Amino acid sequence: MRISSLAAATLISSAGAAPLQERNWLEVDALAAQGVFNLGLYVALHGYPNPKKCTLANVAVRKEWGSLSSQEKKNYIAAVQCISKKAPKTPAALAPGVKNRYDDFVAAHMNQTLSIHGTGNFLVWHRYFTWAYEQALRNECGYTGYQPYFSWPKWADDPANSPIFDGSATSMSGNGEFKAHNATCIPSNDLCQISLPPGHGGGCVKTGPFKDWSVNLGPVAPALSDVPSNPGPGFGLGYNPRCLRRDISKAASQGWTKDSDVSDLIKNNDDPYWFITNLQGNFPAGYLGVHTAGHFIIGGDPGGDLFTSPGDPAFFLHHAMIDRVYWIWQNLDIKNRQNSGFEATITINNSPPSRNATLADTFDLGINAPTTTIGDTVNTLDGPFCYIYA
Repeated sequence: MRISSLAAATLISSAGAAPLQERNWLEVDALAAQGVFNLGLYVALHGYPNPKKCTLANVAVRKEWGSLSSQEKKNYIAAVQCISKKAPKTPAALAPGVKNRYDDFVAAHMNQTLSIHGTGNFLVWHRYFTWAYEQALRNECGYTGYQPYFSWPKWADDPANSPIFDGSATSMSGNGEFKAHNATCIPSNDLCQISLPPGHGGGCVKTGPFKDWSVNLGPVAPALSDVPSNPGPGFGLGYNPRCLRRDISKAASQGWTKDSDVSDLIKNNDDPYWFITNLQGNFPAGYLGVHTAGHFIIGGDPGGDLFTSPGDPAFFLHHAMIDRVYWIWQNLDIKNRQNSGFEATITINNSPPSRNATLADTFDLGINAPTTTIGDTVNTLDGPFCYIYA
């Protein structure tokens, strides 16, 4: 199927690209706009990959949290709260601490953490994971919107006062109460390659819609030293209810997720391997990367725990932004990058050494989402997907 150049322009319009002066003149957003134009032109010349399922007429548009209306934010918040009250589908024998449908997603991430980070499937696994969560909100809780994202560069100067974390009724709740705590060591307290100074939080979140949120699983690799140990059995999968804690970090946001950090990652990494590697971080070199930095902007418990981090509802806004960065990078060179973004091995940081990932490799979320392949998840207009980013 072919579409006209007018449709390409319409695709840009459908992404809701605001004038740059309304978006703090972010270069990342300019790159996104260029990517959307490239995508529209590519579709105009080559047609949609799956025109019976996904076209301009029904493509979903994911937007930045701050650009949503108050009602749209409240609708999303209500859906997240709804999914946390639904019955779980994970067998108790597999994860006895799973107490609701939201916990299903946390346990899925925990069970696969060591095979979905520092690996070739990192970007596509989390793309599929975030999409499956979005579908659960829509299909199980009546949510009619799409997964919003957290634009780290837009709020890098003061993330605690962003619309996401300002503690208002239309936020994802605020920072934790102040509680004296030590610096955060990355990748772990036992191996401190990067040290983040303590922020102004560290305690329980007491403001906003998620002030009564229960974290049920973990910890496995806590960023805070006083998180109660999981009673087991299993790898942090026992029932361990506690408050949601955050330690929002300006040091992380200003150090690694500024507009220049994100735009440089997209522009200066033509080699897919280095794009994936630098996105995730190079800890021995003192480089946190946008992925890890985004997690530690949130910090606390479970946000600072690599394994249990989806237990904080802000996780999915962060990973939607990771997916947006990947999507922008792909769209800037569609011919060479559409079927790309998995150029690493199948073991974490290639330890032990293993073969490279391939498009034919399969993966399974374990949360009632069908088994899929890397090849089916590299294109947001194909496979199970039909979405773009504003």
